Amino acid sequence: MPWIIGGALLGGALLSSNANKSAAQSAANAQVASTQAAAQAAKFTPVGVTTRYGSSAFNFNPSGDLIGAGYSVAPALQDYQSRLEALTGRGLTQAEMAQQQYAPLQQAAGGLFGLGQQYLAQSPQQVAAQYMQQQQNLLAPSRERQMAQLQNQLYQQGRGGLSVGATGTRPSGAAGLGATTPEMEAYYNALAQQDAQLAAQAQQAGQQNVAFGTGLLGQGAGLLGQYQAGQVGALSPFSAYLGAGQTIESMGQQPLDIGAQLGGRAATAGANVGASLLQGGLTSARTQQAGASGSGFGTALMGLSSNKDFMSGIKNYFNPPTNTYSGLQVGPVMPGQTQPYSWD
Repeated sequence: MPWIIGGALLGGALLSSNANKSAAQSAANAQVASTQAAAQAAKFTPVGVTTRYGSSAFNFNPSGDLIGAGYSVAPALQDYQSRLEALTGRGLTQAEMAQQQYAPLQQAAGGLFGLGQQYLAQSPQQVAAQYMQQQQNLLAPSRERQMAQLQNQLYQQGRGGLSVGATGTRPSGAAGLGATTPEMEAYYNALAQQDAQLAAQAQQAGQQNVAFGTGLLGQGAGLLGQYQAGQVGALSPFSAYLGAGQTIESMGQQPLDIGAQLGGRAATAGANVGASLLQGGLTSARTQQAGASGSGFGTALMGLSSNKDFMSGIKNYFNPPTNTYSGLQVGPVMPGQTQPYSWD
């Protein structure tokens, strides 16, 4: 009897396995078809566009894949581009000549830098002392003439050796003036006042020297800045012409951008549709696989082989039991036969 049970199990397993393979293949085919449909829906498909500034075109291979893209500028804009190219070339030539044209500014700036450094090489005190010495050297001849005239005048008046008006020691402790004539006292007082004024002017000269040297450096920097600004300014016409040409090119390129944007939006919408197709296809494949997996007959066979009552009946059918009651043996009863009786 085990061979009957084993056969039922084996037959049911084989039938179920074949049914599962068929269901899996069908589900796989459905998934591939859904994926291909989703990919086709999400494919980038730009559109050729024409505007007053130009037009665009896209090239596809027989499989529908994008292999090229281009655009053409409108004839009027092409004419503008040609004229701007000539201006651009002249503007670049002008920029190249600017360095030579502005060279004097650079040279003048270098001279001012050097001169300013010379002025700043001395401290204000050194400049003041130098100024004082220079002024006294300039006044020395006139002072000597004034002294000679005064002495001659006193000699003519007979007062050459007269000395009066000694002042002694001053309240501050400084030495006073010695005795002399009123004319000589007035003369030396004038010299002292003049020297005091020169000292004040010398101090101002030292300060002015520093300020002047600093000013020279600033002027040199200004000239150098003008030189550099001239270089940049000379390049401005070239930059303006080149920018205008780029603007025209961008205007002609607009159809290409618009077509690409439309293709991108279509691809986005197609991707959403493709996702829905893919999800629906996968769901359908799973449902199909679940419904077709396993053979009904094979499953029933495997179920009967595991049913105890069914298998017990089969066993009794092929191997009926023998019972003995009080010496009466009941033999097996075959289909269509009556029950024989025998005594022990």
